[in-house]
Amino acid sequence: MGTFIQAVDGTKIYVEDIGSGQPVVMLHGWPANNNMFEYQKNRLLEEGYRYIGVDYRGYGKSDAPATGYDYTTMASDINEVIQQLKLTNVTLLGFSMGGGIALKYLLNHGESNVSKLILAGAAAPIFTQRDGYPYGMKKEEVDALIEDTKQDRPSMLKGFGEIFFAKEHPEPLLQWFHNLSVDASSHGTIQSAIALRDEDLRDGLPKISVDTLIMHGKKDQVCPFEFAEVMHKNINGSRLEVFEESGHGMFLDEREKFTETLVAYLKSGQTV
Repeated sequence: MGTFIQAVDGTKIYVEDIGSGQPVVMLHGWPANNNMFEYQKNRLLEEGYRYIGVDYRGYGKSDAPATGYDYTTMASDINEVIQQLKLTNVTLLGFSMGGGIALKYLLNHGESNVSKLILAGAAAPIFTQRDGYPYGMKKEEVDALIEDTKQDRPSMLKGFGEIFFAKEHPEPLLQWFHNLSVDASSHGTIQSAIALRDEDLRDGLPKISVDTLIMHGKKDQVCPFEFAEVMHKNINGSRLEVFEESGHGMFLDEREKFTETLVAYLKSGQTV
């Protein structure tokens, strides 16, 4: 069932809370919503897990306030979800921007309620290039993406979708995914793109001590594979699962492997 959690500033955050058992909190990527995990949700429910799909502020069914799209505020929103739903022994999966938000949540609010972390195609530790980090887009390229969003958001999203997957997918499936992003608020899309451009989580990686699985597409054109290598090197004890045939959207490019890897990790906690 769907429920709304009130954030610290009064923003209503929509949460799809279905099933029972161990909770799996799923954090979506920019600029979609929790429905991007439709196929994984179905499998989790079959396996007896509790699916907790969060729509960030500005996305899906959540409120879209004027402010609060930085990682600190969005991580606070996730904390309110976990606290108000009284979730423990959580597996926290963060995809793309959700990976950065998941890391920010753990760094700001602690690991006491989280037993496992999955960083899937994470836009972390940094999304844009800078000194000592030659990976990802240049800040100027994100600025151009933001300007395109201001001028013609649907066309920007179509172009973004063209580099999202490495495999061919049926047009109705691509249209479904496109529609998830069109549904987002324009200003939320812009403001969280600014957060993507500017956030730097490098110093926090060595502080992560929760059991961590990194899943990343080798052909990722949005968050290059080097992101995963940096995270794997700096998060102690982390494991890296490579998706050789996937771009950024590995949850559809290698849907069966992505879902089975997720379920196996949930069941064993140690062996993928």
